[in-house]
Amino acid sequence: MTDAATSLDALFRPRSVAIVGASRQARTIGNTLVANLVGHGYAGTAFPVNPAATSVCSVKCYPDVEAIPDPVDLAVIAVPAARVAAAVEGCARKGVRGVCVISAGFREVGPAGAEAERRLAETCRQHGMRMVGPNCMGLMNAEPGVRMNATFATTFPRPGQVSFLSQSGAMGVAVLQQAEHMGLGMRMFVSLGNKADVSGNDLLTYWEQDEGTRVGLMYLEDFGNPRNFIPIARRFTRTKPLVCVKAGRTAEGGRAAASHTGALAGADAAVDALLEQTGVLRVNSVREMFGAAQALVACPLPAGPRVALLTNAGGPAILATDYLVAKGLTLATLAPATQQALREVLVPEASVKNPVDMVAAAGPQEAARSMALLEADPGVDIVLSIYVPLPTQDPLEVARALFGPESGPARRKPVLHAFLATEAVLERVKALSGARHPVYSNAEDAVLAAVHLVRARALRDDDLGSAVRVPVAGERAAARLAAAPASGWLKGAEALALLADYGLPVVTTRSADTPQQVEEAAAALAGPVVVKLDGEAFLHKSDVGGVAVGLSTPAAAREAAQAMALRAARHAPDAPFGWLVQRMAAPGTELVLGMSTDPVFGPLLMVGLGGVYVEVLKDVRFGLVPLTPTIAGRMLRRLKSFPLLQGARGAPPVDIAAVEQALLRLGQLVEDHPSILECDVNPLVARPGGVEVLDARVRVRR
Repeated sequence: MTDAATSLDALFRPRSVAIVGASRQARTIGNTLVANLVGHGYAGTAFPVNPAATSVCSVKCYPDVEAIPDPVDLAVIAVPAARVAAAVEGCARKGVRGVCVISAGFREVGPAGAEAERRLAETCRQHGMRMVGPNCMGLMNAEPGVRMNATFATTFPRPGQVSFLSQSGAMGVAVLQQAEHMGLGMRMFVSLGNKADVSGNDLLTYWEQDEGTRVGLMYLEDFGNPRNFIPIARRFTRTKPLVCVKAGRTAEGGRAAASHTGALAGADAAVDALLEQTGVLRVNSVREMFGAAQALVACPLPAGPRVALLTNAGGPAILATDYLVAKGLTLATLAPATQQALREVLVPEASVKNPVDMVAAAGPQEAARSMALLEADPGVDIVLSIYVPLPTQDPLEVARALFGPESGPARRKPVLHAFLATEAVLERVKALSGARHPVYSNAEDAVLAAVHLVRARALRDDDLGSAVRVPVAGERAAARLAAAPASGWLKGAEALALLADYGLPVVTTRSADTPQQVEEAAAALAGPVVVKLDGEAFLHKSDVGGVAVGLSTPAAAREAAQAMALRAARHAPDAPFGWLVQRMAAPGTELVLGMSTDPVFGPLLMVGLGGVYVEVLKDVRFGLVPLTPTIAGRMLRRLKSFPLLQGARGAPPVDIAAVEQALLRLGQLVEDHPSILECDVNPLVARPGGVEVLDARVRVRR
């Protein structure tokens, strides 16, 4: 392990643990910590610390950490917030290498608490100690050689290959109970609390190098430093699956935005983009997370999405088929040889096409043989059994048949099981299955687990490539941004020129300050023109009648400008404005490109179906910079409207490569110039021969 990772050994593999704040009073945190550590078979030595007691839970007690005669690797601190600093300083003098501060009353209570927390972290840094917390639930390591429960949760997981981090202590208690209920073994667990020192990034680095951790799980409420998370998560997910529940899907973006992009891009869009671009599986609930973890621990990753269903009840299999197809999986087509072999095994009433319905008469022998045949079929990637126990059969015997011999070779394909049984029967089946066979109480959970197996394979093998930079007029663009007005909004002509500096094709445009100048500009363009209002108060021009198209004469352009001036005066009497005069563009498919700045994640890029209804249709996709060609292409192809770009109802396909290039160039622009807060390119007209920017808005940080 790296030095940084090894430093966490004091937290997860301590040879001795001091419990500062140990208590003899039952049902207190200080008493529960000692009872958990001792009662769950901690392999090291426990040292309760309490100056008013001689023993806690029949273990000798010490007045302070420095009075302990032996070395102490980890100190778990559960005293009032006002006494935590002194306890941590005593640990530093003792030479303790890790501390876990359970106590609350720090950053979460206000500025004074935040300053106290900062001082705690500084003390730890000065003395080379690593700290979990404050304001946390504690940490666990269930591996047999450690068996440490340094939390106040009474549920201690069975040993497993899953390591879990939670930002919420209360959620951590529920998570441990849910894991136990689902029969999921766990290796390490930590409640991070305020993350004053040890962060999720530290834990991922540690678990990446821990051979006993096969799957990482995260419950997150916020990201501390997404820029650091990206390379760490990408590296982790290349070798191990990482599953995340991120709370706050419906949170507002945090500010009112004038651009389409800002209105459409909530904080959750940034989270989705970040997790996908780093290979992290995002799920919607703790139950779904554990269901995925069961499959990821027990099963190899599938070669593809083709599922074979094996059941003794047709109804549940039909429902499962509908659900798996809706989730993007496919029903495997069984080889004729497989169907013939099944026909020889099963009764005539059985269905040997997928789903394979053995019917109720099938027993353990038929189940075992049918399972083997489906696993061997080259057209099957995943096998899902759905079994309904019958009074005439022993469900454990059928389960053994479906599971196969325990001493046999490891399965080459994922096999998942749904037992639609009573809770009592299900518990017995799960106990029989151990960690080798994922068992679910319903077919929907099993299908979701199969979905995540397929996604995990795709994410692991995904090569997002590298960002490609192109020559641009960067200095000229910087000068335009530096000259932005106090409002921060560039004038329309300057916004279009900024995009042209980065190689985006922009429609021929001239600016005008009077109707007479509008007429002169239209004459110079010599053809049908478009006239648009240009002013900060008229960002959504169409809403105030600020766009006139197909003006065939200079006089018509002047008259349109005069009419707009009257409407502008009614809408915003004192607001300054001018006009843009543009060559009338050829028709095409209208798209929108955009960018908004997330306060945590930074620039967030958008592509979607454009025009005046962009916020109504909301057919958009997001990505974080730096964009790679692969990410840009994927964003575009995941639009619901992408078939329109490929050509629909006889229309020719647009130049998709040109759209991707425009998105990449916009990404390079906002990456090069962090002063850009938000940007809209709407519409970007896509045609068979290329793309053209017709309008843009850019706001700059002043």
